[in-house]
Amino acid sequence: MSDIIVISGFNQGLGSECAARLLARGDRVFGLSRSGRTLATPHARFHAETCDLTSETAVQETFLRIKKDFGAPGVLIHNAARLLLDDFTQIGTEAFEAVLRTNVTSAFLCAQAVLPDMLAAGKGTLIFSGATASVKAGARSGAFAASKFALRGMAQSLARAYQKQGIHVVHPIIDGVIWGERAEKVFGMDRNACIAPAHLADIYLNLIEQPRSCWTHELDIRPALEVF
Repeated sequence: MSDIIVISGFNQGLGSECAARLLARGDRVFGLSRSGRTLATPHARFHAETCDLTSETAVQETFLRIKKDFGAPGVLIHNAARLLLDDFTQIGTEAFEAVLRTNVTSAFLCAQAVLPDMLAAGKGTLIFSGATASVKAGARSGAFAASKFALRGMAQSLARAYQKQGIHVVHPIIDGVIWGERAEKVFGMDRNACIAPAHLADIYLNLIEQPRSCWTHELDIRPALEVF
């Protein structure tokens, strides 16, 4: 049975690979991003939505429009993230709050937008993409780690609050760099040392399709060459 899927923080990489797999099984997919990013190859059941995920008004309006036109989402994949690595004494309040709004507030707003309908239906999946900094703070990740720790805490709370009501809440810890343009050009990474977005999307699809008798809440994912 097809579903309405929202990928918030949509990008080319994990977002587009997840979308491809969900579209292949017949779902309708909405990719939400500040710039309205879309698929490289258009698809009739993919909708690129321009949305400032840190704005309560923008998020509410976007999700209400999706529900009105197509139905309530049954799956939320939240990938929105802002990376900030700097000496703690050099991080300004504005930059710190921007990281929190992108990494935590956006997840809070999206979850609040979909949860009431999921609870009414007695089913739904929320996936909040985590990172190494969700469980291990680096010396220069004061802002980023604070936000990812908070996201992990929120995911745990939601799982304990709503799992028995049919809501599957997942927090994958992505312990490594996902291969893409930024990994290559900004970080100078070797492809073999990175996580392949297609393989990561396969794991996300498995999480969405897990039977209720065997739900995963948290798992860590890393390439074989990653030191941990």
